Amino acid sequence: MSHTILLVQPGARPETRTYSDYESVNECMEGVCKIYEEHLKRRNPNSPTITYDISQLFDFVDQLTDLSCLVYQKSTNTYAPYNKEWIKEKIYVLLRQAAGNTD
Repeated sequence: MSHTILLVQPGARPETRTYSDYESVNECMEGVCKIYEEHLKRRNPNSPTITYDISQLFDFVDQLTDLSCLVYQKSTNTYAPYNKEWIKEKIYVLLRQAAGNTD
């Protein structure tokens, strides 16, 4: 369990920056998925269900001006930064585990 801070800047303007923190990397990745789901709900307010695939989620991540994580490293008592590509890898692993590895 590593404390993780998610930094998000959806638009070009610095005022759009926000952050949230989570108890673990996995919770943070779930948070990224929730951000996308909220985005879809705003774009489709009359739709009773929202479905998407991982490529749509990754396209959303890519179009954000900035998305990064700071993950606490107990050994050095510091936070290590990670970029969008790392976040997408972690989301992919999380979603594969959630799907029960149905290969």
